[in-house]
Amino acid sequence: MVEFTYVKLRGRIIEKYGTLGRFADEVGLSRVSVSKKMNGESQFSKNDIVTWSRLLEIPPEEYGSYFFA
Repeated sequence: MVEFTYVKLRGRIIEKYGTLGRFADEVGLSRVSVSKKMNGESQFSKNDIVTWSRLLEIPPEEYGSYFFA
């Protein structure tokens, strides 16, 4: 199974929202759910990627470097 690291994504969240908790509130997920996704314990759905990218101002051509690295 391929494991992804989300260092760049985590950095963008902190840059835009200050904490993962604030971002979780904004995206409408529990802090635990966001943490599990960020730690690879839960997968990102297509909807997650689109929603998170919209909130974090990540253009589609950069999805790979944030969600599949």
